[in-house]
Amino acid sequence: MGPARDTGKGLHGMKKALVITDSPTIRKKVHNYVREQILNGSIGPHERLIETKLAKEIGTSRTPVREALHNLELEGLIQSVPRVGYTVKPLNPTEVQEICAIRVVIEGLAATWAMEKAYTKLMAELKKNIAKTEATIARGEIKAFVDLDGQFHEIIARLSGSERLLELAQALRRHMLRYRVESIYSADNVCRALQGHQGILAAFEKGDPEGVGQAIRLHLDQSKADIVKYAFKGEMG
Repeated sequence: MGPARDTGKGLHGMKKALVITDSPTIRKKVHNYVREQILNGSIGPHERLIETKLAKEIGTSRTPVREALHNLELEGLIQSVPRVGYTVKPLNPTEVQEICAIRVVIEGLAATWAMEKAYTKLMAELKKNIAKTEATIARGEIKAFVDLDGQFHEIIARLSGSERLLELAQALRRHMLRYRVESIYSADNVCRALQGHQGILAAFEKGDPEGVGQAIRLHLDQSKADIVKYAFKGEMG
């Protein structure tokens, strides 16, 4: 006799409810959704995060939302305020300085490793990305640059051959995107960012790790300058 077949019914012939609202997959999806809403600016600084409202918006129970908010607090994206609940942490100019400084080091290291391990593939993928970006901007599709920008930096981190470095690079970029959301849709800023990518590619073509590091620093310094102008209205030391 084979194993009993699950008929989907309980002890009294009643159809069992399929509860998936607290599965690891659902919890991860809820966490990622709320996190991205914060990082892309859809949920702004100081805004309250209400469990019931988020649960209804996402279409899940409050349990995974509660866990997501707890984890986001640990990540430093939100804060618990007495008698108020969770709110999105305000933009912090010191954090921008730190993120940019760390990205220079992380992406410089990724570039060096990528040149050593996958130079031919690196050059091919970066050239393809820049060509696609140039065509996209020429069509006036400025908002598409967000994804292409992410892909450019991810190519370098991925081809470094280090999963840990890739994770760090992705996390730092997502945090920086929270500050860049107001500036990245400006046509002038996008063109400057593209020029930064082109400068990095040119340094790669020379096979000069030090030159690549300098190009990455210049590119991120320009991004920081745009953040100062738009997110902090020019007021940052």
